[in-house]
Amino acid sequence: MWKRLWQTWTIDKPAALGDWLWQVLVVELAALLDRLTLRKLIALIPVVILIVAYLHRIPLPPELMLVGDVLAYIDVFSMIFLIGLFTRVTTVMAVVRQAIAFVRDIAARVPAALHRFDMRHGRATDSARRRRLTRAGNDDDDGAVVADLAWA
Repeated sequence: MWKRLWQTWTIDKPAALGDWLWQVLVVELAALLDRLTLRKLIALIPVVILIVAYLHRIPLPPELMLVGDVLAYIDVFSMIFLIGLFTRVTTVMAVVRQAIAFVRDIAARVPAALHRFDMRHGRATDSARRRRLTRAGNDDDDGAVVADLAWA
């Protein structure tokens, strides 16, 4: 009987305690850390602040409690922040679209404006008159003589 009691308290009970400690401190803690998310961790911050404040008998200001509420409802506030950010991005994109439309409109008008200033495409009668007024010569270095044009 003493031998069995000795074996129970020196071998079996410490082994059972070691198995229990392994189960709690290693297996269960690993499972808890697997389930722990950033949101759950942030939600625990106000609880830690409350515990520390009550242990040290520090009066908590209302702003600190509001920070705790903001941290507890971080997903709601993050959605509000993202919606605000998306509306700003949408506004910027609308301004960029208007600028691109303005540039396209100007680019579409450029060929017509250049066509108005183009001197090469005169009227047919004007080109016939211009050929009559120029003197024919073999030398290409001579200047063209054009009537109604003053050279300074």
